[in-house]
Amino acid sequence: MEVWFRPYVWTDYWLAVLFTVVIPLILLIWAFVQKAEGIQRLLMIYWRVASLLLITIYLMIARYPISFISGLMALVLIPISLWFWVDLNDEIEYQPSGSLKLIFNSWRWAATVYCILSAIAFVPFLGCALSETAIKTPYCTVWFEAPLLFKEMFHLKDLGFISIFALTIYVLYLSYFVLVKLGKQGRSATPQ
Repeated sequence: MEVWFRPYVWTDYWLAVLFTVVIPLILLIWAFVQKAEGIQRLLMIYWRVASLLLITIYLMIARYPISFISGLMALVLIPISLWFWVDLNDEIEYQPSGSLKLIFNSWRWAATVYCILSAIAFVPFLGCALSETAIKTPYCTVWFEAPLLFKEMFHLKDLGFISIFALTIYVLYLSYFVLVKLGKQGRSATPQ
């Protein structure tokens, strides 16, 4: 059965690769070369948060329903990680203008808009995580196509157990951050 929105799902994956992997990787290398510490620190935080996207890809390769929840959570957490830190926002705002600052801020806004729109579009698919029969329908399985192609391209094994383990570690670390560290340091990325 042909799913009418298949091209949009594939477009979403390509945009995700561009906005959440390629551009931030280039920006991180550029920030290290330019010694832009505020941008470096914010991008390191970003990569910790965005690692949930990689975990989601491996969960989707294993066809685990929870991948729909982790994918949505990644799309929600990424914009938060890009704008939450008051000290880093100030440091980036007050650093001298230049092409790195301009491109970084442009990417930050573009990634935020992409994640918000993608999260809104992804919400109707949360039913795939909640029903054992729904996840087997073309409506849900279309989301597994790109991760399975990724698996084929890189000859990956089925990493279901490792992805569940990684998700558990991620959730434990995020819980520790929210329940312990956030209360101590607030919206400052620099530990006090």
